[in-house]
Amino acid sequence: MTDAPEPQPVGRHLLGPHVVGQRVVVRHLLPDGRATDVLGVCTSWGPATVMIRSDRGPVEVAIADIVTGKPVPPRPSVRHRVSAHDVEMHVASIWPELTTQPLGGWVLRIAPPLGGRLRRRGNSALAMNDPGLPLADAVERVRAFYAEVGQTPMIQVEADGDLERALAPLGFTPLGTGDAHCQLASVSRALRAAGPATGEGRLTEDGPRCAVVYADGQVVVARGEAALDGDWLGLHGLHVEPSRRRQGLGTKVVADLLDWGAALGATTAWLHVETDNDAGVAAYERLGFVTHHSNRYLGG
Repeated sequence: MTDAPEPQPVGRHLLGPHVVGQRVVVRHLLPDGRATDVLGVCTSWGPATVMIRSDRGPVEVAIADIVTGKPVPPRPSVRHRVSAHDVEMHVASIWPELTTQPLGGWVLRIAPPLGGRLRRRGNSALAMNDPGLPLADAVERVRAFYAEVGQTPMIQVEADGDLERALAPLGFTPLGTGDAHCQLASVSRALRAAGPATGEGRLTEDGPRCAVVYADGQVVVARGEAALDGDWLGLHGLHVEPSRRRQGLGTKVVADLLDWGAALGATTAWLHVETDNDAGVAAYERLGFVTHHSNRYLGG
């Protein structure tokens, strides 16, 4: 003889017609008296039943059988479930020439100047995985690698993480400038927010890379570049002359770059924006970009 399930009180929930379109978790009674949970998006709320679209398909629940329930945060998008290391590996696409050397899960990088200057993200050790050897030994390998090419050793880490704290006693400390958010967006959503490409700028292509320039006569007033890596589109070198800002030129540049990438199959856009660039962060957020992680460069 099996024991009957203990009765569950019903009606103690925060649900109602207001949750239609939201992601919810609902505990409800089955015909045999047991309780079970369903997680998904509420698609309708009727007089007697509620419909929930779950991973298993649509589930209809009698409102009278609901034990508990509440709205829950939306599931992170697939692109936001990618590791910081994997996102940063797409950075290599912006250089036609980039020298890399693995150090376990770290990547030692040397890149030529871009836009007239050396860029930290191409001339530092990407350290967001296990280096495969004791940390002190990994640090010495980094120093030796950059000493051979006459560069100051730098390590790129996630800001305020455990690795940053562990590297401090080994002589690698924040440079004090250049902290940057890595932001991601759906290409299609960002393009809708930016508006259609106008064709007013001059676009030039070089294989998986392109550049857009807006000029007033012979004077360049806005520019930007993009690089395609699989279905990831990296935006960089975005600049508008100070005297021409707040005229929508930056948005036009981004729209042109996104349109170029979308035509080639790009679905995810990424960019780096310095953490103290409040205006830039706000502008990209209006286009649907969301911070995935933040980078910090350590020198030692």
